[in-house]
Amino acid sequence: MTTHLDPPAAIGAVVLAGGQARRFGGRDKGLIRLQGRPLAAWVIDQLRPQVGEIVLSANRHLAEYGALGCPVVSDHIPGHAGPLAGIHAAASMLKSAWVLTAPCDTPFLPLDLAARLLAAARQQRRQAVYAAEPQQPHFGIVLINRALLDPMAAYLQAGGRKVGAWLQAVDAAPVTWPAGTDAFFNINTPDDLARAEVLAGRLDRMP
Repeated sequence: MTTHLDPPAAIGAVVLAGGQARRFGGRDKGLIRLQGRPLAAWVIDQLRPQVGEIVLSANRHLAEYGALGCPVVSDHIPGHAGPLAGIHAAASMLKSAWVLTAPCDTPFLPLDLAARLLAAARQQRRQAVYAAEPQQPHFGIVLINRALLDPMAAYLQAGGRKVGAWLQAVDAAPVTWPAGTDAFFNINTPDDLARAEVLAGRLDRMP
């Protein structure tokens, strides 16, 4: 899982691992193992060659997440306020001009994700873009300019929680990948995890 792309220093990443994972019986999803490795480690490995820095957003098992080699930041808003609260808290720790976010349950992210989103943001002159497939937006996989952190904080302080609604408010644009890719496959259930084991096995056998 390596790439020859130069790490764009303008981008830092936030791996979102602060959810409650109700469909996994409350297990900490980022620490669930795929082929013996925590899901969050898969996401970190996919992003590390693409960005200049990575921060983990987590609200429990902080030592276990810290062992993955990235700083760990918990939400500033109590009571599981959702992924946007995690994005804001973790992104505030980054120095990069742009912030790429990804959930901890997306182990097969594209290796050109950061570069492609940044190119689209600059071409379209947008401060926020998000990954999408036809008919399927991926609001957790977003590139935002850090100039949006203050508006994000205001949205959260006003009680806003939905990432999609906030992206609409800041005029974010989708960047669409072809249908049928497994690059954005996310693991929400034990059945999804079983499928991911099969997909990961296929990747290991690719030349």
